[in-house]
Amino acid sequence: MKRCLPVFLLLLSVSAHGALNKWVDAEGNVHYSDAPPPPDVKAQILTTPPAASGEPTQKTIAEREAERKKAQKTKEEAAQKDAKQQEEILSRQKYCEALRASLSTLEKNIALYLTNDKGENVLMDTATRQQQLETARKEIGANCSQAR
Repeated sequence: MKRCLPVFLLLLSVSAHGALNKWVDAEGNVHYSDAPPPPDVKAQILTTPPAASGEPTQKTIAEREAERKKAQKTKEEAAQKDAKQQEEILSRQKYCEALRASLSTLEKNIALYLTNDKGENVLMDTATRQQQLETARKEIGANCSQAR
């Protein structure tokens, strides 16, 4: 039994390093085999990739913990970015609502008063009303994507 073991190991190592032959027969069929092809056929010898040396690398606990922390940080940053975007959307919506309310008030032909530099209430004239109407419409067009 002790004599058979070296012979068995030798045969095993030889078969592990055997080449793979590829050839096409007369009918156009492709053959793959570790046996040599017929002598009248041109064969291509395919080599197998070398076996991976050493043990497969496993991540250490510290590496896994670092990856977990990195993923958590990325997730938190994405959540903060989403929260900021939502806040900007809400702010813009409120701004647009205020602009539309102002435009609606300006479009009504009611008496509107402004406070001047002296703190006195002064009736808004037609030119000022038109100027503020144009400004409100431009702001709505530039900042509010929804139709009025």
